[in-house]
Amino acid sequence: MGQISVKKSQLAGEILIPPSKSHTLRAILFGAMGKGKSLIKNCPPFDGTLSMIEACRNFGALISPYEDYIEIEGIGGKVTQTENIIDAGNSGIILRFCTALSALGAKYAVITGDDSIRSQRPIKPLVDALQQLGVTISTMREDEYAPVIVKGPIKSGKTVVEGSDSQPVSALLIASAFAEGPIEIFVKNPGEKPWVDLTLNWFDFLGIPYTNHSYEYYSVPGKASFNGFTYHVPGDFSSAAFPIAAALVTNSELVLKNVNMKDCQGDKELIYALQNMGANIEIHEHDQTLRVRKGGTLKGKVIDINNFIDAVTTLAVLGCFAEGETKIINAGIARSKECDRLHCIYKELKKMGADIEEREEGLIIRPSKLKGAHVKGYKDHRMVMSLAVAGLGAEEGETWIDSSESIQKTFPTFIKDFRCLGAHIQEHP
Repeated sequence: MGQISVKKSQLAGEILIPPSKSHTLRAILFGAMGKGKSLIKNCPPFDGTLSMIEACRNFGALISPYEDYIEIEGIGGKVTQTENIIDAGNSGIILRFCTALSALGAKYAVITGDDSIRSQRPIKPLVDALQQLGVTISTMREDEYAPVIVKGPIKSGKTVVEGSDSQPVSALLIASAFAEGPIEIFVKNPGEKPWVDLTLNWFDFLGIPYTNHSYEYYSVPGKASFNGFTYHVPGDFSSAAFPIAAALVTNSELVLKNVNMKDCQGDKELIYALQNMGANIEIHEHDQTLRVRKGGTLKGKVIDINNFIDAVTTLAVLGCFAEGETKIINAGIARSKECDRLHCIYKELKKMGADIEEREEGLIIRPSKLKGAHVKGYKDHRMVMSLAVAGLGAEEGETWIDSSESIQKTFPTFIKDFRCLGAHIQEHP
């Protein structure tokens, strides 16, 4: 298990934000389900990218990955080959989306993943919803988690799904698009709505018809058909959070490139939330850059983070450097990500001297002078990078963080890029 060590630093320069993981995985999946050839550009081989490629090959798509693009020969919406094990790795998207797509086929499929997938990422809401559509599906251990075994096909009809996590909702929408007849989806407790919008944005791009009533009801006619496409993956706002936060905690000036504020990703709301807290962040849409200026004093606010839940660990760190109290609310779904992010960031920041409280649905953070410490990353890329940012702003000492290999999931150049900005960060085997 790798480690990184971090010391207080001063940063300067430019950084290129990596491509969006969420868009990349959807692009591969929709390319596989299309007719003819699709080209997905600007998509380096993240761990999740390779897992999604293998999953879609299992559905019958022919996929050739190259250094900076992927060529896909799609299956025209007809899943014929699912009689194999799909390994979702560490990806909740692959777990949920490929379980639903496997239900389009008439052969058995098994979907599993790493320890986090098998113990931390619930599949039961999707299992329950697919059963209502006539799918033969169950978890092998009769609990809430993978491995899951599934056999379709999906039948027309109605289903109800718990929607506090957006991924089961998106998974049902995608599978319904390719079903043989119309499907109605009723959603209880809809949450993470911008991530559902991300999926619906792809429907719009590809001309897939649907209706959406307040995120509580969807109707999808099925039998979707579209030709192959060319798509350039935009920068990832979830990853942009880390250099933005690093600039703020070190009072540095940075320029972020490949940031398209017109893209539909929900995590761009973090930028507006930080501006509201007092951060001096300039948005330059003409060249897709952000500039974080020195001198912006952060002031604590009450922040409903549900629409940009992946930023919860980063915002918890920033709360330590803000004046007054920062209260993060409506964050309960963060407990079911790669780790229980509310409890884990609370526990690790406490080790660094943070004045932080854990609540059932959020966190309360007060101004804190952080010190270096040995902390855990929980094999969670966002935990590791958030704690690295905390270490860059710590008043004294060195911060050591384990499971640094997890950052390969979304930001494989994180350490190299931050060193180029002047960060005192080292990787250790």
